Amino acid sequence: MRFGLILSEAFTGLRRNASMVISVILVTFVSLTFVGAAMLMQMQIGKMQSYWADRAQVAVFMCAASSNAPTCVAGEPATQDQIDAVKATLDGQALAPLIRDYTFQTSDQVFENAKQQLPDDIAGVVTADQFNATFSINLVDQSQSDVIAEAFSGQNGVEAVTDQLQYLEPLFQALTVATYVAVGIAGLMLIAAVLLIATTIRLSAFARRKELGIMRLVGASNRFIQTPFIVEGVLAALIGSALASVAVWAIVGVGVNQYLRDRIAFITSWVDFADVAIVIPLLIVIGIVLAALSASFAIRRWLRA
Repeated sequence: MRFGLILSEAFTGLRRNASMVISVILVTFVSLTFVGAAMLMQMQIGKMQSYWADRAQVAVFMCAASSNAPTCVAGEPATQDQIDAVKATLDGQALAPLIRDYTFQTSDQVFENAKQQLPDDIAGVVTADQFNATFSINLVDQSQSDVIAEAFSGQNGVEAVTDQLQYLEPLFQALTVATYVAVGIAGLMLIAAVLLIATTIRLSAFARRKELGIMRLVGASNRFIQTPFIVEGVLAALIGSALASVAVWAIVGVGVNQYLRDRIAFITSWVDFADVAIVIPLLIVIGIVLAALSASFAIRRWLRA
């Protein structure tokens, strides 16, 4: 099979259907950009979850003078015996394998830290006995936070047990929904790209129907007839994939590195060019495979004629 002849036939088809080919390129570009953005977003969610799961703490709040929980005595903070009981449980054999380390702050220490963050008019009104003495616990596996909650829920002197990671769950859920939306849009655009590629190939085959008939009469194989049309679709999709790859690179290089990284300080682990190096080959493969399959199915009608 002569490769040069195949390429010549493919470029002839591209020239004859220039407007449709441009449409294929643009739709492939937009759809694969959405696919790449969805991949990067999912990678970002994974990085954030991994980062915060390693740093989020479970906080055991001891009763303060202002606490009104059933396990607290009204107007009385947790006693030293109650604090020692919590510490003994944390150091016990049952919970020790789950706990990496923990720290304890008295209500006075929590108050001093809070004064640095509260406005002066509020800091001058509150007092140390209104703040909870707190155990801050780092777990080996953050998914085991329910065990800590069960261990101290209902214990005298303990007002509440909270998992800091739960405050980030709405953010992770919102980002996941955004990922699904991007994937949905990308799926619709990919369907449009497949249909456009198939239409382009059919138009190209119709324009060359006499040539195809002559080729069949002289004994040309189906593969020889089919290959230029597949190459035609693949070349159009490849250009769209290349443009989408540039867009994905720009999302990270400009959108993340030059804009988001400096403006969203609480996220310290961002997607980078190493992630882009994973996404771009996938985009190119997706574009080529979809184009090849759609072109292959589109030309089958003319092979059976």
